[in-house]
Amino acid sequence: MLPPSPDLSTYVEPDRVRREVYSDPAIFALEMERIHERVWIYCGHESQVPNPGDYVTLQIGRQPMVMVRTADGVRVLHNRCPHRGAMICGDHTGNTGEFFRCSYHAWTFHHDGSLKNIPMMDSGYAGTNWNRDNPDCRMKAAARVASYRGFVFASLAADGPTLEDFLGESKIAFDDMCDRAPGGEVEIVPHCFRVIQRSNWKIFLENQLDALHPSVTHQSTGRAARDVETEIEKRTGKAPLAYHMLSAFSTVTIDKWDNFRTLNYPHGHCILTGYMGLRPKDPDTLEYEAALAAAVGEARKEAILSTDIHHVLIYPGLSVQSPLQQLRVVRPLGVDRTLTEIWHFRLKGAPEPIYRRALAYYNLVNSPSTLINADDLENFWKCQQGLASDGGDWVSFHRHFGRDIERPGITETADGMGTSEAPMRNQMKAWVEFMTRAA
Repeated sequence: MLPPSPDLSTYVEPDRVRREVYSDPAIFALEMERIHERVWIYCGHESQVPNPGDYVTLQIGRQPMVMVRTADGVRVLHNRCPHRGAMICGDHTGNTGEFFRCSYHAWTFHHDGSLKNIPMMDSGYAGTNWNRDNPDCRMKAAARVASYRGFVFASLAADGPTLEDFLGESKIAFDDMCDRAPGGEVEIVPHCFRVIQRSNWKIFLENQLDALHPSVTHQSTGRAARDVETEIEKRTGKAPLAYHMLSAFSTVTIDKWDNFRTLNYPHGHCILTGYMGLRPKDPDTLEYEAALAAAVGEARKEAILSTDIHHVLIYPGLSVQSPLQQLRVVRPLGVDRTLTEIWHFRLKGAPEPIYRRALAYYNLVNSPSTLINADDLENFWKCQQGLASDGGDWVSFHRHFGRDIERPGITETADGMGTSEAPMRNQMKAWVEFMTRAA
């Protein structure tokens, strides 16, 4: 267990981490206070709340929050009535009508959180300061809210870097996704997959840019998909692209993953290069490329579709696959319990088959029911069980340690070392900075 007034910097070394970082409830509580309730956290996309009164509920650290569309923009408020503490919104999404109304005692609030009315306010609260002018009578707002290309973030801390400064080079995740749309924008598909993982939130994030695990963990799934793909190809003369998204896990061997690269930035953000390549010469793709070229020009089209990205990890809670129009949000619930939300987007102005293609990957690879997800969830649970045991005190991040290329503001993996654990080392470096800065 965590000792009193611990020196958390001693829990992380350049190439290894103490197991308590993943298993100690006291460390988890500090993470919520010093990381998730201070830095910029993804709330949702503006297209989720297109009309005044539209809202979605979410969690920032331990705090239940609500993102709502007002007459003049998007706000993020604490989902709590200032009267007796009841949550105002109990559903994942909805529309408040003209105002928020607490279901317990009927206090009402404007969409910006300001007090509209208290039942019997003149008689029941006579002689008190509980009135519309008292800031304690409003729904508390997040300290800061900002949007980048329609993706809304909030910070519960009044100070800190701007959203764009915080995102830094990781902004390419949103630029790449939006730029691929002939209309220059994306819109969210209304419903997402939600998965409860029986493991610490950091295990999921580390796995996202672990280039070694796919050829090990997902090998059997890839082989099974390859068998089906081959059988269909024999019967029809054409291999379905959707199955190839799965069979690739068997054909991309460990040594090939070393050809990928990771770019590791301040604040724990990381990029895995090696775009998987979804540019076949079928009529659907050609129609899409023609639409994109008509919108931005041929040279710009080529630059957009040649962007070399597989994954972008935005620490501490977002994993974006921009070429496939999807992202995964990490919401820590406990030291060994994590909610992930998997969201999908449409490219405005792109042909419907392009959306369907990305949707196939979303369903085949990232949905809760796939073998790919099941493979990962089992490993996450196994890791959590092992880290809670007395089988050893340290977690190793030694692979290709000492071979990273260090430049101002970036750490790159060297050529032929794409399976390096540099992203994990970078995340834990940021973890120490966040955890000790606020101590």
